[in-house]
Formats: sequence, structure tokens, C-alpha cells
Amino acid sequence: MTLSLDSTEQPTIVWLRDDLRIADNPALRAAAERGAPVVVLFLLDEISSGIRPLGAASRWWLHHSLEALAAAVEQLGATFVLRRGAAEPELTRLAADLAAGAVFWNRRYGGPQRTVDTALKTSLRATGLTVQSFQANLLHEPWTVTTGSGTPFRVFTPFWKSCLAGAPPREPLPAPTSLTGVSGVTSDELADWMLLPSKPDWASGIRATWSPGEKAAHAQLEHFAVHDLAHYDTARDAPGGDATSRLSPYLRFGEISPFQVWQRVQRGELAAAARRNAPKFLSEIGWREFNWNILFHAPDLHEKNFRADFDAFPWPEPDPRDLAAWQQGRTGIPLVDAGMRELWQTGYMHNRVRMVVASFLIKNMLVDWRAGERWFWDTLVDADEASNPGNWQWVAGSGADAAPYFRIFNPLLQAEKFDSKGVYQRRYIPELGTPAYPQPIVDLKKSRNDALAAYELVKRAGNSA
Repeated sequence: MTLSLDSTEQPTIVWLRDDLRIADNPALRAAAERGAPVVVLFLLDEISSGIRPLGAASRWWLHHSLEALAAAVEQLGATFVLRRGAAEPELTRLAADLAAGAVFWNRRYGGPQRTVDTALKTSLRATGLTVQSFQANLLHEPWTVTTGSGTPFRVFTPFWKSCLAGAPPREPLPAPTSLTGVSGVTSDELADWMLLPSKPDWASGIRATWSPGEKAAHAQLEHFAVHDLAHYDTARDAPGGDATSRLSPYLRFGEISPFQVWQRVQRGELAAAARRNAPKFLSEIGWREFNWNILFHAPDLHEKNFRADFDAFPWPEPDPRDLAAWQQGRTGIPLVDAGMRELWQTGYMHNRVRMVVASFLIKNMLVDWRAGERWFWDTLVDADEASNPGNWQWVAGSGADAAPYFRIFNPLLQAEKFDSKGVYQRRYIPELGTPAYPQPIVDLKKSRNDALAAYELVKRAGNSA
């Protein structure tokens, strides 16, 4: 049933952000239990202070995810609304137009987002609305996992041990079976947002690789649990195979929740080998939690070194031609080039190779990690505010629990160890071994020595602090 705007019932607005799903959605569940008509809002806010606009690959994903979500919301009977602009005036206006009685959302953890949400909660409550926020996208709220002295963890292993020692994650919430909507609500047209590339359309490889949406997310989780988790410990580092979960973009957009992943892997039916590998895989979910915990306490993570001593690192001005060669997969280092071409073609890169290409940019090319973080932000379908800068800073040595700066991945040795037959490299570099393939843009041994010499300035800064 759909009610008109002049109904005496006061609708509930469910404001979705990075939680584009129906099942295990606490805000939507609370709206269903309230019993009033439901308006599900997605508000594209790229202008509120501090909000970082999405990269191009993420915009592609968002378009298709919203298409899937709209169909699911409308099938339930609720009203789906798209709006674009600064969150505070847009949501306030919609609440007034609907004569809404409640606004529910699931919590965000970035600094600018929390500022927006806190202000809205205060202003909307002042008008008499019921406003509630919920835990939906992290297993553990960042302020609940602290050291014995009450400070944030800076090292992953004790952080994750603390999480595991606490109360187990809650059970996922069931999806509502039926909702009531409201007629006569204006909505933007998704196509008018122009989230998809057109001139040129560079997304053919991404389209061939991914199917956004909640249904696809659960299909991927099931495939991983049944077919790949049993080999996760031995095969996850081989980029030529397919042993990783590939759940990261679905988690990034909240098409599946960490609670649902946890339940399937920790409590669901699994083969014996998969059961043995479950803790290893779930520690990767823990690493995601750790990065969000770090971001909660360091909201400028994509701009500022987490370790202040790295402010002394003497980054030279990068050669634009060399930076372009890295971006386009033309460095003359096969594993690096294969990874960068995989990224451009599919919007994704195998995790082992991500570490290699990042190390090469930072420590062989001596390019500031922020340049690499920005490129990944634009080209990864799974780039999020915590993991993307957190992982770049981990490789750079400037982050929390970071790899030491002097740990420099040798891309030739990494290829020999993890892609010894060249399956992955040949997949993305058809001209490999021919005169068409470029010569290396750097000497690996010399550039390593140059990086270590530059790092001496950081060590001195740390010692003098």
C-alpha cells in the first residue's frame, strides 16, 4: 500500500549512505518496526565541508548499486528517493515536505561525515522528530575497542585479539518482508547524476568483471565459502588464481555487512579445510575494522602522515612521465605493470600485487604515497576512506602498524615467488617478452639504496623528537 503525502501518518525516512542493502540493515529494520510509511533516501553529498567526492570507478559502482537497491526497495512497497546536494538542507527539506515523524540512519565513522550527522541529529530533534542512528557496518564501534589505558590501538594484533576476546558479533537482522510507501515524493533521475563514463566509456572491463548489488554480494560470499576458502591459506597470495574473497567492493558500499560475512564463515556450514582457514580470512575483516578504527581517531588519514616523523621525508618532485608510466602499466617491471593494467581494466587489483605496486611507487620511484592513494581512490571500485589511505600508509611505513620503510618489495622476486609461471603477468601484458615491452624506468638496486638513504632523514627526525 502507498499513502499520499496528505496522509495523517508521519512517515519514517531511512537515510542510506554506505549501506545499500535490505537485509541486516538496522535503520531499515527500525523503520519497519515503527510501522509508519517508509521513504528510503539516498543523498549524493559531495559538497558538505570535508566530504571527499567519489572516484570515477566508485561512481560507476554506485550507479549500478543504486539501480539494484531501488528495485529491491520498491518491491518491498517502500518509496525510494534520490536527492543530490549538501546533506543538512536537503534532508531537512525532505523531512518537512513529508511531515516526517522519524529519521533513521546507520552510523558513519569519517570525521566530516560524523560532523554532518551530529549536526543533523541535533537540528532535526529540535523540530520534534525522532532521530536514531545504528551500528551496521563495523563489527565493533571504534570507541569500544581500546587499550588497557583507554587509548586507541596502534598495532593490529593486540587490536584484533581484543576484538576476539569481547562479545561475539550480533546475529544479522532479517530483511523486512513488506513496507508501505508514500506517493507524490519528487526524486532525481539516476541518469541525470552522470555517474557512468560516456566520452569515452572506459568501463567495459569493469562491466565484464563485476555485478554490483546485494544479490550479487551474497552469491560471491557463498561461492567463496564453498569453493575458495578451503585453499585460502595456500593460494590467496597467487594473483594468477582466484582464491581471494573479492568481497571488498560489496563491503565498501554496504551491499553486504560484516555481520553477514562473519555469520557465514564463522558459524555456517563449511568443509573441514575451509573451517581451518576461517580465522585467517576473518582476520582480513579485522584489518578492515582496524583501518576504520584508525580513521575514526585520525580523520585526515588520506592527507597526513599518521607517524609525524615521516613529515621529514624528502619527497622529490615526481617526473610526470614516470608517474604516467606507473599509472598505465608501462614501467618495464612486469608484475607492477600487470597489476596496474588489471586495475585499469577491472577496477580491482589482487592484494599481494597492491603491496608490490605501492612499494615500487614509494620506494623505487620515490613518489609520495599520497599520489598513489589518489590514483587508487579514482580507479578502484573498492576504495574506501579507511582502507585505501590506511594500506598506502602501511606500505609507506608512515601508518599504524606499518611495514618498516626499509622493507622494500622486490617485484622480480615477488613475481618469482607468487607468479612463477607468469600466468598473471601474461594475462595483462600480451606483449611481454617482445620488443614492444618497455625497458625498466628505474634500476631496482640503485633505487632501493636511494630510498634507504632518504629514510635516514626520517630516522633522525624520530630520534630527535
